[in-house]
Amino acid sequence: MAPDPTTPAGHASRSDEALSRVLGGMSIFTMLMTVPQVFTIWVSHQAAGVSVVSWSAYLLSAILWFWYGLQKRDKNIYLPCVGWVGLDTAVVVGALIYG
Repeated sequence: MAPDPTTPAGHASRSDEALSRVLGGMSIFTMLMTVPQVFTIWVSHQAAGVSVVSWSAYLLSAILWFWYGLQKRDKNIYLPCVGWVGLDTAVVVGALIYG
């Protein structure tokens, strides 16, 4: 028997789907907000004020979340982490070169 969409379980499912969409949108939004930092470093060769320690921590976090997402087989976790690892790596390496 299919679950009744009017029950709390059906409501949680819609709520989970909405949250998943919001989180996916925020992941894309925050990555897009990081792109100007990467361009500033790599195009303008300006990394003054960029903290290698902070961005390295973000990179480590993205790698750990990627690993966790793979273990859970959750594309909503590991796919955005591919973008984050790339962006964070670009900032760290650029800051080391141009900082």
